[in-house]
Amino acid sequence: MENIKTEHYDILFGQEAYGQLGTYLNNNGYSKLFILTDSNCYEHCLPYFLSNLPTEVPFEIIEVEPGEENKVLDTCAGVIQTMLELGGDRKSILITVGGGVITDMGGFIASVFMRGIDFINIPTTLLAMVDASVGGKTGVDLNGIKNCIGVFAMPKMLIIDVNYLETLEARQIKAGYAEMLKHGLIFDANYYNYLKDIANVDFGDLQALIHHSVVIKNTVVTQDPKEQGLRKILNFGHTVGHAVESYFLTNESKQTLLHGEAVALGMVVEAFISKELAQLSEQDYLNIKHAIQSIYGVVDLSEDDILNSLEWLKFDKKNYSGNIRCVLLNKIGESVYDIEVSKELIISGLNLYLN
Repeated sequence: MENIKTEHYDILFGQEAYGQLGTYLNNNGYSKLFILTDSNCYEHCLPYFLSNLPTEVPFEIIEVEPGEENKVLDTCAGVIQTMLELGGDRKSILITVGGGVITDMGGFIASVFMRGIDFINIPTTLLAMVDASVGGKTGVDLNGIKNCIGVFAMPKMLIIDVNYLETLEARQIKAGYAEMLKHGLIFDANYYNYLKDIANVDFGDLQALIHHSVVIKNTVVTQDPKEQGLRKILNFGHTVGHAVESYFLTNESKQTLLHGEAVALGMVVEAFISKELAQLSEQDYLNIKHAIQSIYGVVDLSEDDILNSLEWLKFDKKNYSGNIRCVLLNKIGESVYDIEVSKELIISGLNLYLN
């Protein structure tokens, strides 16, 4: 599989990439290597990673609790305190080994520790491979508000090794698959049309599909690294998705939604809004709704759930002057951004999502 060179770092594919990682670590004079992971990855992924880590740099493993609920400043402070106690300095490097929570949080920790140290991402979930670990976004949540605190910071290297996916449950694979569907919907109709019939997808060639998604994301990010314009299209499904995800995350009576599951819901609703405000056809909207719901089912939402979820829309980072702004589709494979949307239209979309 061909590696991808970005402006700031290389994205390496396959088990052979660890040789390049070892060479990089040994040749750059790092004083200490910190490996950040969560308790799930510590058990299922870290032994494989360590068996492939050829380096003379001394390392320490820092383990945190898994889950979006732990992607908060308190966790970051604990990790930073541990790094200090273990002798971390400005010539240290941090490697994240985990899913999107770990890559988001680890990149943030590295970017603020002593005003910034180098970091490398080793994503272990499909979602992190195709989305979270690519593009330099780092961040943590605040009181349930997704990625409210964070910076843009590029890793020194990213390794995508599909062997980690063997440790995942089907639900986690499907969560990452939602972001791949999104890439097709916003940028590549042929890619979406292949992915939407999941029963016919050749998962034996999953690395090639991941590579295609990463190429799409990197193409967008390269043109707009700080999300001032075009990069916003990568947020399709995320305005509504993040609102519902945050509500579920902060409501103890609700089973937490995985990020990809929330985005899948959001894409159905925002496809409806695209039909109303952009140029998406009725046929394409119904196509998207059927395809996504056939894979993900329908999240059970009461009227109160909908109203409570809407309260989280005011925290969306795409808002401007208090107005909600969405990414919409003109057609499958073509998207537009910064379209002002009313709460009433979102409610209509959510009600149609349920029926």
